Amino acid sequence: MDKWKRKRKFLSAFAGVLSFCLLFFGIAVNLSGCSSQVGKEPLSISGFAFNTTYTLTLNQGGNQELLDNCVSKCNEYEEIFSRTRKDSELYQLNALEDLYLKVWQEKTGKSDIAGEWSKLSRKELTAGKISEYEKCLQKKVKENKLPEQTFSVSSRGALLVTVSKELAELIQKGLDYSELSQGGFDITIDPVSSLWDFTSEEATVPEKEVIKQRLPYVDYRKLTLNENVVEFAQPGMGIDLGGIAKGYIADCLKEYLVGEGVTSGMINLGGNVLCIGQKSEKEPFHIGIQQPFADRNETITAIYADDVSVVSSGIYERYIQMDGKLYHHILNPKTGYSYENNLIGVTIVSEKSADGDGLSTTGFVLGLEDGLKLINSLDGVEAVFITKDETLHYSDGFEKMLYQEK
Repeated sequence: MDKWKRKRKFLSAFAGVLSFCLLFFGIAVNLSGCSSQVGKEPLSISGFAFNTTYTLTLNQGGNQELLDNCVSKCNEYEEIFSRTRKDSELYQLNALEDLYLKVWQEKTGKSDIAGEWSKLSRKELTAGKISEYEKCLQKKVKENKLPEQTFSVSSRGALLVTVSKELAELIQKGLDYSELSQGGFDITIDPVSSLWDFTSEEATVPEKEVIKQRLPYVDYRKLTLNENVVEFAQPGMGIDLGGIAKGYIADCLKEYLVGEGVTSGMINLGGNVLCIGQKSEKEPFHIGIQQPFADRNETITAIYADDVSVVSSGIYERYIQMDGKLYHHILNPKTGYSYENNLIGVTIVSEKSADGDGLSTTGFVLGLEDGLKLINSLDGVEAVFITKDETLHYSDGFEKMLYQEK
């Protein structure tokens, strides 16, 4: 069966789900003036953060004030985790590390610090040198009008920076998945990922030589976390939490809403869906999984969802097409370019959305065989892998969740 016949078969089988998805994604903010839910009508609000549109919906419990508080929380989280907002904590952390690279370049006369670092770091810095480097960095912070940050330099030349509890928690989660994927998912990809822009209409592919120069600065093993102190073992590194931040934020929002008495609702952060309970006492939520390269309302399959997270990663989310080649946003830390395998998408069903975020990317980079092997080894996690011929490959327990139209 060719892919278009198969596609029509899926769409026909899940026509009812399409109607649901169209209703869900079409929810407007026309209830914003309400102070509480009226009958069984859901209360909903939408906004824009994390470079995506989000929608929060309460079916049972809660009121407009809770939704407004969630919007404020989204803004607060963006001010912590955004890699591109200049006022965010993560942006300023990366900017500090970039300035520290310039300090080393000036003090040593070496432009290629990554290539020279194994030699430069062999000799421990004296107390006088440490003080000199710290003062020089502090001067650059003031010159570049960065906010004051608590940092120090170790005898090995490593930069140690104190970060907030929230940022430390997410960095640790990212390090865990970097380790689980054996570096296939690497949160220190920032020196390379910052070269790519998958959102601009005039986006271009970075020059090969520039990517090559940045690759030596990517290695999660050179990033450690001790409580809330981040240590960059090598100047010039940076952190990109885009592959895991939305899931962490969704979990935080759910924890807040449940703590305030919400028993049924849905958090949708640009396709990262997290359910609070069921849709009603007798009916679970029905979540459609997006048809790759199609409108978000078009599904390839759908599942029953009861108090779980559903997160997808794929080459169809953000990409550039140039000279007949597609470059997508899931970058290989070893090459600096998009991963090339037979997958176009991975969807993870899990309790926590942060796990879904990390595992969807990890599963993708591991590929079909190793990715399925990993998912099947984990308790409480299921997945569907979509290959380029649009075949669906399920983990051991996934088919039990498939939506059946009555």
